[in-house]
Amino acid sequence: MGSKNGGKTTIILRCLEREEIPKPTLVLEYTFGRRARRHNAPKDIAHFWEIGGGTSLQELIRIPITVNNIRSFAVVLVLDLSKPNELWMTMENLLQATRNHVNKILAKLEKTDHEVAAEIKQKMQNNLQRDHPDYDLVDPFPIPLVIIGSKYDIFHEFDSEMRKIISRTLRFVSHYYGASLVFTSKSEALLLKARALINHLAFGYDRSKSVSVDHSKPLFIPAGLDSLSQIGPPPTSDSNFGKLRANTPLELWKKVFEKTFPPKRFSDLQDSKDPAQDSQYAEYEVDVMRAQKNQELEQYKRNASKSWKEMDFDPD
Repeated sequence: MGSKNGGKTTIILRCLEREEIPKPTLVLEYTFGRRARRHNAPKDIAHFWEIGGGTSLQELIRIPITVNNIRSFAVVLVLDLSKPNELWMTMENLLQATRNHVNKILAKLEKTDHEVAAEIKQKMQNNLQRDHPDYDLVDPFPIPLVIIGSKYDIFHEFDSEMRKIISRTLRFVSHYYGASLVFTSKSEALLLKARALINHLAFGYDRSKSVSVDHSKPLFIPAGLDSLSQIGPPPTSDSNFGKLRANTPLELWKKVFEKTFPPKRFSDLQDSKDPAQDSQYAEYEVDVMRAQKNQELEQYKRNASKSWKEMDFDPD
């Protein structure tokens, strides 16, 4: 899930090594992949769900994440680095909707299968070693999370100070949630890094131990390998810092980020195209029937409107 037109489908296709031309995801799409962990071993199957429409269809998150698959589920959040004014809103809305749904599932499991619920929570806490200095300062996401910053090629052309603010902010959010972070683009080398993180979650491949925290280069930080001391405080002047009021570290970083990149008030729904009018989905018989039903609906509306107008209502 993630930013509209952020490259989610392209990333999935590259993970599955499919040479297909990506098409826009309209609502919720499903595909799967098979991989063997070693030679002559049986192949594992990973199920991939992709939610289209940016944040406009976030209620669909509850469809793929269920009690039956919660133990093996992971979330990949793709954020378009070239649109920083939409970045925090997209991230916040989608992660909050996912967290709320997952917490409801875990609450049910607490009553029906306490051991499984405890195992899921413990697994996420284990992303950070107990002796890590930030162990008590973070708030791990309830299931594994990968944050991908896409369109790095465009982002790389930004002013260096803007790049630093975006990079440090995403480093903080990823570390705070116990997530992995990687920046990618259409470059094959960068896509391979994103694929490595996803294949670790999907097929159990060994996790990469390499780390790149240089803000002048694409970031690559597997979960648990960053620290608040390395990330540093929110990038703002000392005079502004004292004026900011926040209840949590996350809220503080949000205020600093949105001071530099004011959130764009947009509605994904307003500019979404009607798939029924898209020529790539044309089906003659279906389209003829749809046109007929549309005519019947309009006729019904006209008749209903007339009948309402003709009715006599008692003024009392």
